[in-house]
Amino acid sequence: MPSTSVRPFEGFPAGAIDFYRRLGADNTKTFWAEHKAEYEANLRAPMEALAEELSEEFGQFKIFRPHRDVRFSKDKTPYKTHIGAVTEGEGGEFYYLQVSAEGLFVASGYYQMAKDQLDRFRRAVDDDVSGDDLVARIKSLQRRYSFHGKELSTAPRGYPRDHPRLWLLQHKGLTAQRTVGTPQWLHSRQAKGRIAAIWRGAAPVNEWLNRYVGPSTQAPDDAP
Repeated sequence: MPSTSVRPFEGFPAGAIDFYRRLGADNTKTFWAEHKAEYEANLRAPMEALAEELSEEFGQFKIFRPHRDVRFSKDKTPYKTHIGAVTEGEGGEFYYLQVSAEGLFVASGYYQMAKDQLDRFRRAVDDDVSGDDLVARIKSLQRRYSFHGKELSTAPRGYPRDHPRLWLLQHKGLTAQRTVGTPQWLHSRQAKGRIAAIWRGAAPVNEWLNRYVGPSTQAPDDAP
């Protein structure tokens, strides 16, 4: 049941996009202090409402904090120029949405595979049956999604450089993404259904990942 403390989602106001455009030009604590109420009303509150309503189908979302961790970064600007929310499905896939000055961005899949996940992924890609199945699923979605996660410039250790699915073996993650921008429906309740539809549309690839890769079972200390 939706929380009575969260208002129904009615879209992201046009001021949400404008807020990040101005923050991008003046990313300072002074600007933030003067305009924090805009962030809370136009971005945080709508995102909380949207996450609450989507959680029944996709799981409980985490909304990322607005402050950047600048301890190890050359970029010392204090605030993120986007708001994002993420959740993980029962099979291991993630669902992510983001609003920034460029508008809406939606993605799902496996962002950064742990060592044990990467091993299972490569074995499944290497297999002709499961590997060709993944290729077919990706090709069926390429008109609607872009796919990301390629990190290697050559074959991973133990696999031939002339492998027929080398381009997939070079991935350390696999995500289906769509940069939506700022359509008029972003400012209305329709955004909820449109976002959910994008995630549902990527199901063929997520189903493959969940079947052949699944969640990581390694301890945190074993992470690569």
